[in-house]
Amino acid sequence: MVQQLSAESGTDSEMTAVRSEAATLVIEAASGDQDSWSRLVDHYARLVWAVTRSFRLSDSDAADVSQMVWLRLLEHIHRVDPERVGAWLVVTTRRECLRVLAFRKRVLLTYESTAFEEQPGDQPELDADMIALERAADVREALETLPDRWQEMLGMLMADPPAPYAEISAKIGIPIGSIGPIRGRCLDKLRLLLAS
Repeated sequence: MVQQLSAESGTDSEMTAVRSEAATLVIEAASGDQDSWSRLVDHYARLVWAVTRSFRLSDSDAADVSQMVWLRLLEHIHRVDPERVGAWLVVTTRRECLRVLAFRKRVLLTYESTAFEEQPGDQPELDADMIALERAADVREALETLPDRWQEMLGMLMADPPAPYAEISAKIGIPIGSIGPIRGRCLDKLRLLLAS
């Protein structure tokens, strides 16, 4: 675009004036002047759009890239060299276009309605993980309300591998024949606590 301006204007002094005007707009926009920001966007909008179109993006992707570029400029306007804002916009626009193209490569295009059912997800469902964590916390709270001997017995029964009844009987001091019924009462109590 700068070469275009130079060819149209014919002199280096006029090109420097255009650059200085853009630099002034950047400085004023950085200080919070809304009018300068609008003029800066108007000044470079065609450049940003031209770069996005050179990547042959769809209109919606090009519009998304354009919005992201202006957001990036707004976030970094205090660090951008005002004299080089045009070059910064070109580089940033190219990077955003490449990001969009890279994302598009990860998308699976298909005409079959069942294709997505067969595709494994990268990660388990977030909701399922959160529900499992909440449920585990509820179970721990319910276990803590049981008598200590019951908690210890359930812990030994739930170990991997579970402790043999003879070991549980020796450690807790209850007859082997009582372990099954006590375990049943513990589980009934836990179900009641978790249901409430």
